[in-house]
Amino acid sequence: MYADRIKNLPPYLFAAIDKAKQEARSRGVDVIDLSVGDPDLPTPEHIVRALNKAASDPSNHQYPSYEGKLSFRKAVADWYQSTFGVQLDPQKEVLTLIGSKEGIAHAPLAFINPGDAALVPDPAYPVYRTATSFAGGEPVIMPLLRENRFLPDLDAIAPADARRAKIMFLNYPNNPIGASADRSFFKKLVDYAHDYDIIIMHDNPYSETYYDGERSLSLLETEGAKDVAVEFHSLSKTYNMTGWRIGSVVGNADVVAGIGKIKSNIDSGTFGAVQDAGIVALSSPRSVVDEIRKVYQYRIEILYKALKDLGLELEKPRATLYLWAWVGGSSIEYAGRLLEKTGIVATPGVGFGKYGEGYIRFSITQPTARIEEAAARLEKMGN
Repeated sequence: MYADRIKNLPPYLFAAIDKAKQEARSRGVDVIDLSVGDPDLPTPEHIVRALNKAASDPSNHQYPSYEGKLSFRKAVADWYQSTFGVQLDPQKEVLTLIGSKEGIAHAPLAFINPGDAALVPDPAYPVYRTATSFAGGEPVIMPLLRENRFLPDLDAIAPADARRAKIMFLNYPNNPIGASADRSFFKKLVDYAHDYDIIIMHDNPYSETYYDGERSLSLLETEGAKDVAVEFHSLSKTYNMTGWRIGSVVGNADVVAGIGKIKSNIDSGTFGAVQDAGIVALSSPRSVVDEIRKVYQYRIEILYKALKDLGLELEKPRATLYLWAWVGGSSIEYAGRLLEKTGIVATPGVGFGKYGEGYIRFSITQPTARIEEAAARLEKMGN
């Protein structure tokens, strides 16, 4: 019945996690779900008010433009300028997306022919690999290892694989690991893409969830990056807008145009009222995001200490909503024991790829009181 692209999909681990949660709740377990990166904090009220107003505008009730409102694309360009010092042409170098996931999933269709390769990190957000496969491409794995600061070892990629690769997916600050990339790595990356004529597709939705005052980078800050790269961004994590489905892809004009051509044949654009609210979000005072970040930093500190006290090996993340802890052995078995002993649900690292085995990802997207309760349960587990 199903096409091969569906038959060849790996088992969806998160469906098994949902089943385990439901079974535990049916037994009366007070489950604390730390498995999903979906912010629990509400969207700031001024953004919600902007949506309410825009939804009443009849001009937003018709089909939106495929590329997105120019006013929204200008807001994205202004935000990149004020945040990263990156100049973008909103007409040619910015495209509105129905959330960044949509753009990432469609992008390989514009650049991958059957048999072409895409360089894909592991562990990683599963969509990179799936989108490549759906386009008929072959994912070539780049392991993200602790000994290399969870950055891909570009020198270890076989030259033959690099020559046949059309695109490379990367994501810093990283989901699921929480690792960050520095300027020297980004410079090496851009030089590598120039040498092998590879398009870098950098997924950067966590740039504003950074801690200890150490700002995360945009790849496009790197000299020459716009020649070889685009960057996907989303309002989801920055402004707690995961359900709103709005984001952007910016950078190389030809790559942006290619993704736009795919989109114009597949979807009908982003609801205009959501774009209007997105303009208000992107124009928000920095204090709005600062307050959100303070909440997340407090939760990171609590959960980090609890996991360290439990004896797990992990580094405190400089950014993202996740802690990536080494548990050794089977990550699925450890997650099962964790649920059984504490009622805490966390994500087995193997769900993000082969090189995630032995790790568990903990998310901080539960109310602070629940994070504190989780820390208390972990303390009891260790005693």
